[in-house]
Amino acid sequence: MTPSLDQNAERFKALGHPVRLAILRLVVQGHQEGTPAGEIQDAVGIPASTLSHHLACLAETSLVQVEREGTTLRYRAHFETLHGLTEYLWQDCCKGGRACLAATPAESPGCGSSQGCCTS
Repeated sequence: MTPSLDQNAERFKALGHPVRLAILRLVVQGHQEGTPAGEIQDAVGIPASTLSHHLACLAETSLVQVEREGTTLRYRAHFETLHGLTEYLWQDCCKGGRACLAATPAESPGCGSSQGCCTS
């Protein structure tokens, strides 16, 4: 199912906060099995309750996945959602958008070269 405009808006809103963006960037670079919440807290330097709020926001918008391992919560980037969000930004490129004419297909992942778009 394709995410709705409202879902994408909520995801961008979540990424609009500098702390949440920093957390997501950290988690994207994190361990394959997930980054423990304590490690995230050490890296961003905020109180646990504040971190919990930001992680909940990222999880509610499906930008991260959370898994409990005993008493540890591990957070992983939800790459499918992140990829979909990126594609959402590019999806209209090949529908006559003038700004895309300067880009090449390699620079615009949403455009397929078979469509003949994104070339000058």
